[in-house]
Amino acid sequence: MAVLVAVIGAVMPGSGQAVCQPEPGSSTADIPPAYLTLYRAAGQEYGIGWHVLAAVGKVESDHGRGPGPGISSGRNHAGAAGPMQFMPGTWAAFGVDGDRDGRRDVYDPADAIPAAARYLKHGGAPERLRTALFQYNHSDAYVDKVVRQARAYAQRTPNQLGATSADCAGAFSAVVPPGHAAAKAIAFARAQLGKPYLWGATGPGAFDCSGLTYAAYRAAGLSIPRVSGAQWRHGPRVPVGREQPGDLVFFNSGPGTSTSNPGHVGLVIGGGKMIAAPHTGTVVQIQSYRRSTLLGFTRPTAHQRAGAPASGAGR
Repeated sequence: MAVLVAVIGAVMPGSGQAVCQPEPGSSTADIPPAYLTLYRAAGQEYGIGWHVLAAVGKVESDHGRGPGPGISSGRNHAGAAGPMQFMPGTWAAFGVDGDRDGRRDVYDPADAIPAAARYLKHGGAPERLRTALFQYNHSDAYVDKVVRQARAYAQRTPNQLGATSADCAGAFSAVVPPGHAAAKAIAFARAQLGKPYLWGATGPGAFDCSGLTYAAYRAAGLSIPRVSGAQWRHGPRVPVGREQPGDLVFFNSGPGTSTSNPGHVGLVIGGGKMIAAPHTGTVVQIQSYRRSTLLGFTRPTAHQRAGAPASGAGR
């Protein structure tokens, strides 16, 4: 529910970041507002780009408006049903009750859209997006069509309330990080979206900022220090502009912090975005790291590639 409320508001609590919304005439103006909200909510929940889900919905049923059979009732010639076009066996395995009304209705976009995200996630998205799309529909032409549509939705989301097209594309894009450990860390962090901030927590139900990055790399098989200042000193440093998905991004913010002891840290996911647990009263969320308090970046995976032992966790 916290994630859904945040998406409806188009910005997570406490983020204070730019808002990405379609406006008339944009490439996303063809998406019904209710569908767009559902795509974004499901994308947040399952860690898959909203634009990918929207592209599947566009290709499968024109966001529930297609004239063919099997969209609002019945089945099409292949036996698929609903706005996201599920086969009966697939729906039985992956259908969800997205709106918590006690029913899993393949014709209800509130159920069908998160079910599609769940199925794509099972198929390997976002890291293996083409593989997941091919599992969804066994056609290379279909995969190409969805990818083209997703790229169009992501790249042309208009500038509104301070957001650039690059910001909107990067906020939920399926960036493939350079290296298995970085990919695992990002996948772990994405799975925590919507969980509450709690000072000193390292999961599973809540996190503070460094607790999230510590737990993400622990899940990836790498040991890094527990607190943000020690993570910063653990290094190695990465020049601004050379950061990559999986890097840690640090900020000179919070009581008692300095350039040698940053008080906030997030996990870079690409496109100027990070996953972070900001502060009390917020939840784990996707934010921009382009702010005046940005201190710099480090690359935990460099220790792995260099074959050096990682430092043990400590407070």
